Amino acid sequence: MNDSTGHTLHETLLREALHAHVEENGGDTGARLAGVADGALRIARRRQRLARAGAGAAAAVVFAVGWVAVADGPALRAQVVGPAAGDGPGLGVPLSVLPVASSVEHACSPGSGGYTVRSPAPQPPICVRTDRAAGMTDVHVTSAKASKPASEQHWTVQVTLSSADRTRFAALTGSIARAPAPRNEFAIVVDGELWGLPYVSTSIPGGRIEISGASAAGLTSASAHALAHRLAPSR
Repeated sequence: MNDSTGHTLHETLLREALHAHVEENGGDTGARLAGVADGALRIARRRQRLARAGAGAAAAVVFAVGWVAVADGPALRAQVVGPAAGDGPGLGVPLSVLPVASSVEHACSPGSGGYTVRSPAPQPPICVRTDRAAGMTDVHVTSAKASKPASEQHWTVQVTLSSADRTRFAALTGSIARAPAPRNEFAIVVDGELWGLPYVSTSIPGGRIEISGASAAGLTSASAHALAHRLAPSR
């Protein structure tokens, strides 16, 4: 067994253990812990794919996009630095959650409707196409906050969906979780721009999404706060 395979097995066992915890105890905390394991498994799988193509493990970790949180015993803790955009009126810009239909290693053609994801050099860019008809569009969130998880370099934007959209989101993620890669991912789109590309392996019932960016650079404090302000309700 090589190192990358060992890492994948470890992350798979972690994910299964945390999902078992969710089934036994339920609640948003359990769901977010399961999200950590899902993101870790996705990182390990992407590490394997990039390693076979000649890329380093560090590039794979930077490129991976998914759920970002920090476990501290039974609870989760994120460091919110500076004003949280969700605490005051925002612009109320809607977002879209769109299932991924395909992902190929080249930039999207202009006007094709796809989203180009820039990979760390020397990897080629990736063109992601989505199934808009099967997704959720014009979604207004109930809260949006910029945060920086402890021990993480990049910022995230935590958004909360309404009760009605939470039900739709759980059904959507449950449906795509059963599909093979890359159709078990969904795109988070705001104003026609791709902001996240999380991988899912099970339905997500909590109605909370953490947006971590869709490029190797991730989100900065400025871009995370600006996005949170755009998404937060205008009240």
